[in-house]
Amino acid sequence: MHRGAGQAFQLCRKMAIPGAEPQILVQYLVLRKDLSQAPFSWPAGALVAQACHAATAALHVHRDHPHTVAYLQELERMRKVVLEAPDEATLKELAETLQQKNINHILWLEQPENIATCIALRPYPKEEVTQYLKKFRLFK
Repeated sequence: MHRGAGQAFQLCRKMAIPGAEPQILVQYLVLRKDLSQAPFSWPAGALVAQACHAATAALHVHRDHPHTVAYLQELERMRKVVLEAPDEATLKELAETLQQKNINHILWLEQPENIATCIALRPYPKEEVTQYLKKFRLFK
């Protein structure tokens, strides 16, 4: 069990509406769609690896945040939502917006090419971040 997990779980319970279920935490990932198309034509496995790298990095960097601790406490109940950005410009613009709004995230850069491939947010209550993601028309 993670240090502070009990405190984080209690914090999430307190943030929920009294009498309601504990707050549901979601980790959002935004992956570039154009990487699967010509001229890039990356295979599905390479794209999945990019999302995995970004998700793991975001969880690691924000491992002490109470939402992340609570999210990792119940592994079988993890929720992830994978969205697609049309291209690198959109992904970088989203990263800038998230930075300005103080939304914790990782912009994963594939090395050695230094290509922005995926954004992963730390776990958040859905209501806290969807407004920013919807502005980029990432939901279908």
